[in-house]
Amino acid sequence: MSPPQRERRQRGTGDAERLYVLTGGPDGAARASLDLVTMVISRTEPTPTVQPEQAAILRLCRAPLSVAEISAYLSLPCSVVTALVTDLLATELVESRAPLVRTTLPDRSLLEAVMHGLQKL
Repeated sequence: MSPPQRERRQRGTGDAERLYVLTGGPDGAARASLDLVTMVISRTEPTPTVQPEQAAILRLCRAPLSVAEISAYLSLPCSVVTALVTDLLATELVESRAPLVRTTLPDRSLLEAVMHGLQKL
């Protein structure tokens, strides 16, 4: 599977104001607790009522992506992506989950003891 294509954005003088409007201002009380490694996957295609940035997130997240990856692909700050994903979570357009962590391997001596015990049977 090839990685999603990076969305191109024009940087202009109104970017700071646009980001402020996107995130809903300084009040972050209703934000979900998302880490940079939280995986996000879209549940549906973008609807005409979502913001362009949210539509881009829905298109990118057809396969699971982390918040940091979404931020990099869209060239948006992680805090803005977190705010956008929080809104998408509230409307149930995306799902999020913690990344799968590989379990640590058991101690080598334990594996050898089990192997020797099986060989003696």
